[in-house]
Amino acid sequence: MNKHVPFRFDYVGSFLRPQELRDARTRFQAGAITAEQLKEAEDRAIRKLVERQKAEGYHVITDGEFRRATWHLDFMWGFDGVGHSATKTGLPFHDEAAMIDDTYLTGKVGLSGEHPFVSHFRFVKALEDENTVAKQTIPAPAQFLEQMIMPFAAENTAKYYSNTEDLIQDIAAGYRKVIRDLYDAGCRNLQFDDCSWGMCVDPNACRIFNVDEAGLDKVMEQLLRINNLAIEGKPEDMAITTHVCRGNFHSTWASSGGYDRVAKVLFARENVDAFYLEFDDERSGGFEPLSAVADGKKVVLGLITSKSPVLEDEDAVIARIKDATQYLPLDRLCLSPQCGFASCEIGNKLTEEQQWEKLRLVKRIAEKVWGENA
Repeated sequence: MNKHVPFRFDYVGSFLRPQELRDARTRFQAGAITAEQLKEAEDRAIRKLVERQKAEGYHVITDGEFRRATWHLDFMWGFDGVGHSATKTGLPFHDEAAMIDDTYLTGKVGLSGEHPFVSHFRFVKALEDENTVAKQTIPAPAQFLEQMIMPFAAENTAKYYSNTEDLIQDIAAGYRKVIRDLYDAGCRNLQFDDCSWGMCVDPNACRIFNVDEAGLDKVMEQLLRINNLAIEGKPEDMAITTHVCRGNFHSTWASSGGYDRVAKVLFARENVDAFYLEFDDERSGGFEPLSAVADGKKVVLGLITSKSPVLEDEDAVIARIKDATQYLPLDRLCLSPQCGFASCEIGNKLTEEQQWEKLRLVKRIAEKVWGENA
């Protein structure tokens, strides 16, 4: 079924953690249960989640990112040369700081052995049936690079890399190994999650990266280069897609801006099969940049917000899909929430049942627009 990736109705990947899993993680951190007991709790929660994903009629299954603290940092911690520690300041989001671990280099980036996420994928792969495809989500290589070259990290990174190109090569090589290992484990649906482009579209992007306009152009070329280097040589029957995000933490966000600034770089030149794009509010701008999407690539319109429990009006969403067809034909468009429901363990401000109401809305609208066999 991977030839259908992305599906007409789809989702980004993360789900709200059930209370049983939250409690198990709290007990593990307090030393009250073992790592094996925590894994057993994760396994139970993931099996229940996949059962629900199937029951709701979705063709894609994921582990909800239930084994992670964050959507991106846990993946980086699986590499050699990457360390982390509890943060004192967090990352600035609108109205709230994201208190996630500071993550930084402790040596050269490498990957000895198999990345832990490969075994995570095998667990979900075993739950596939004839109607479903397991999807693995990982942070984009550009996200990994951004983590290490942002102004707050650059001085530390310089201890191990005298130039960015060497860092790009090491990260990309590690990703190519992860991609090969995931493929060998049966993965045919891999999604890169990427906030780096969301930072580039922000009006304050130059200040964020501590560069001028020409410097920002150089950063974007580096982000494109590392993503394409990681994808290079990937198997033909493996779909690799990307989700572009402006931040998703406890229903708040980190950056704003339409895709205009990055369209001719990202949409025209990144060698992915499809783009999952946020279009849930005015911070995302209009659909005009979609005209830059390279031939043959699809776009998953993130028109349903995961940040609020309020259900969107079906007719209004259908009208927006029609608006998007001015720039891409309907057969190259799909529908999803704009982001995951719990990019970090804290999750967004809605209940599990409201989360499923959102996904039922996505499916209902997709079937109206593309037909019952969407």
